[in-house]
This record gives sequence, C-alpha cells and structure tokens, in this order.
Amino acid sequence: MLRGDTGDHERYNTRRERLMMSSSPSPNQNHLLAALPTAEFERLAAHLEPVPLRLGEILYEPGGKLQHAYFPTTSIVSLHYVMESGASAETAGVGNEGIVGIALFMGGNTTPSSAVVQTAGHAYRLEAHLLKEEFNRAGSMQRILLRYTQALITQMTQTAVCNRHHSVEQQLCRWLLLTLDRLSSSELVMTQELVASMLGVRREGITEAAGKLQHAGYIRYHRGHISVIDRPGLETRVCECYAVVKKEMGRLLSDVQYRQDITAVVR
Repeated sequence: MLRGDTGDHERYNTRRERLMMSSSPSPNQNHLLAALPTAEFERLAAHLEPVPLRLGEILYEPGGKLQHAYFPTTSIVSLHYVMESGASAETAGVGNEGIVGIALFMGGNTTPSSAVVQTAGHAYRLEAHLLKEEFNRAGSMQRILLRYTQALITQMTQTAVCNRHHSVEQQLCRWLLLTLDRLSSSELVMTQELVASMLGVRREGITEAAGKLQHAGYIRYHRGHISVIDRPGLETRVCECYAVVKKEMGRLLSDVQYRQDITAVVR
C-alpha cells in the first residue's frame, strides 16, 4: 500500500535539498548551454546567474510576465496548467535537457501555465532581454532552442494523449522514467499527493498503481521516498508514450556538438 507521511517527507526532503544545494553547479550541466559554440556561450556566461531552486518554488504564475529564462542543471521544473477550480495537471517536465521560458523567444512574454519546482537543485537564470537578443542573432542558439521547443511540444502532445488513453499505471511508469532520465540517481522524493497532482488523477489511483509496481518488485516506496530498483522491469509496463518522447528528443538534438571544455554533464 502506498502511504504518505508529510512530516517524514518534509524532513527527508530538507536533507536532500541541502545535499543538492551543496554540490557545485556548472552551466555545462545543462545540455542546451553545453551545446552552444564557445563564442556564443561566452557572450552569455557573465550573465548566467546560478540560483538554487527549492521544492514547490513557483517560477512563473499563469498570466504573469516572464522576467527570466531558467536552464535547470540538477533541478526539475514541472509545467502545470491550472483550472479555474484550482485543479491542475502537468503538461511537461523540464530538466537538464532544456529551458523554462520558451514563451520569451516564441513571441510572447506571458504563459497561461505555471512553472513549479518538482525536484530541488540548481539552475542558471538569464534575463529575458538577453535571451531574446541572442535568439534574434539567428545563430546556434536559435537553432538549438527551436529544436528543443519542438521536442517539448511532442512531450506536451504525448502527455495529453497518454492521460486520455492509457491507464494510471502506464502514466505513472511514463512519469517515473522521464523523471529518472533527468536525474543522476534512481531515488525520488515524492508523495502520492504530489504525483497525483502531476498526473491530474485521484490519489487513490496512484496508490493502487504504485502498489502494483511495488508488488512486482520494480519500485520501493516508503514515506514519500520512491526508489526504482528494476528500471528494465518498469520499461516493460510503460506505454509507447515514453519511447516517443525520448526518441524525438534524441532525434532533434542528435547532431548537436558539445563544447570541448565540458567538465560535467548530468545524465
């Protein structure tokens, strides 16, 4: 049975956040920044501000003007659409493979969705006007950002299809695998309430689905801490949506050449 303990979850997450915040951040941990040619990267380097992102921190509110773009390194940011009733669901996740704030270079300064930190860690922040200036140079930054945006649209589209046509267990497997792809470990700090909010389903559905995965030996769940102990097994239970998103990301960014001065790129 999947159970959540708010007090234990908060204590564990506080310890985890301290560990994440104590690690040394590097812009090269973000794949898009690492892909920029040296000249373009150096134009931005002095303006990239390292910022700690804490679990639950809101980077954007629906309708609010975007002041910065964020390049996650060890954090994961969840893009949510919030209904008038207050109900919400994740439309996509952004980790070290991407950027939060595509509206800035796609023709708008606001977005109807919110951006909430799903996994604590670091990111690099860049002022909106600097991102726009670099994008409008029509160089490598523009090409990389447009390709990433297409991959993000694929993720959003596939999430909508998955939520409509696949079981809660399949959705949970997809979400877990995409989250693991953005982390350097197989450990997640996540309560059933938070997972249910991400997927836009009832908590009871997550409890049942996670219970089945735990019984099968694919995951271990204890007081808001999820350990994936058999990833290949988890991949046998996921729907095709996970592979579609992963394949598209690989296809669009497969020819990106990384700078030779990379010191650390997180998986």
